[in-house]
Amino acid sequence: MSDRTVLHVKGHVLAGPEDVRDELWAVDGRITYERPPGEALTVSGWALPGLVDAHCHVGLDQHGPVSEEVSEKQALTDRDAGTLLVRDAGSPSDTRWIDAREDLPKIIRAGRHIARTRRYIRNYAHEIEPGDLVAYVAREARRGDGWVKLVGDWIDRDAGDLAACWPRGEVEAAIAEAHRLGARVTAHCFAEDSLRDLVEAGIDCIEHATGLTEDTIPLFAERGVAIVPTLVNIATFPHMADGGEAKFPDWAAHMRRLYERRYDTVRSAYDAGVPVFVGTDAGGSLAHGLVAAEVAELVKAGIPALDALSATAWGARAWLGRPALEEGAPADLVVYDQDPRADVRVLAAPSRIVLNGRIVG
Repeated sequence: MSDRTVLHVKGHVLAGPEDVRDELWAVDGRITYERPPGEALTVSGWALPGLVDAHCHVGLDQHGPVSEEVSEKQALTDRDAGTLLVRDAGSPSDTRWIDAREDLPKIIRAGRHIARTRRYIRNYAHEIEPGDLVAYVAREARRGDGWVKLVGDWIDRDAGDLAACWPRGEVEAAIAEAHRLGARVTAHCFAEDSLRDLVEAGIDCIEHATGLTEDTIPLFAERGVAIVPTLVNIATFPHMADGGEAKFPDWAAHMRRLYERRYDTVRSAYDAGVPVFVGTDAGGSLAHGLVAAEVAELVKAGIPALDALSATAWGARAWLGRPALEEGAPADLVVYDQDPRADVRVLAAPSRIVLNGRIVG
């Protein structure tokens, strides 16, 4: 045994939505449900697996890549909010150095965004034309941690509104190549037009998904395509629309419509059986550490509290292929003074944060 302090977590260990255990221990950074010999430091409360932010950007701000110092602050802010696993949905920064830090969240990277030329935020993405899509998807599939991120739609300045970025044939070939290389593919999509082509081409997830309709929701459910609604980001649509209305009035009106029906869209997708997961879209213009607010937004949209909780805990970890509070799993967990199943707002006030078996907050 190493010189790590043995940690004893007791009270209510939420190993699953209905699997509540009395206690666990963290020994050498790993979870065990068998009492080890000797003394231990005891923490009491309701313990959840470390929360998941499935759409986050460490190493990015509104202007593009940031320094390692800023990236560290972003990761620490997420950690202190209880987010111990991040799916980084696109970043131009190399954040591999974080992997060596036992005090920072674990990151699953999607590489750098892949966008059409002049059809996304400056300094964020590889900006390419359709003929290069397969090659760039292969490149990011090899660089990432099992995910690739496309920009599926963005404003077309000639049309003055949101429009799909990629022809169907190129999307099909690119997704097939990612799957051949063992990576899943997700795409930023605000509007309606790109969704059917992307899903029928085999995409695994859609970010934001505000353009879902009664025509496409059944397709998502049938294919098992997940959505990460990022409702805390969708809340900024009216402000975005105000800023662009003078130049692009059709786009502004479209953004407002998407915003106004956002809760109905998410609830309809959930009711149809579409997998829904928690993501904040932190790191662009949005602050880090908003995972609790996003869970509360899902509940406001009509998703039952326990399922909204699973979307950042047990269910999210299973979807990403990472363990929760299982025997032998990394001891990454968050402890609360009250039961978060009874009121998800409890997530905003963790009492202890444990990462790799050590109390870090």
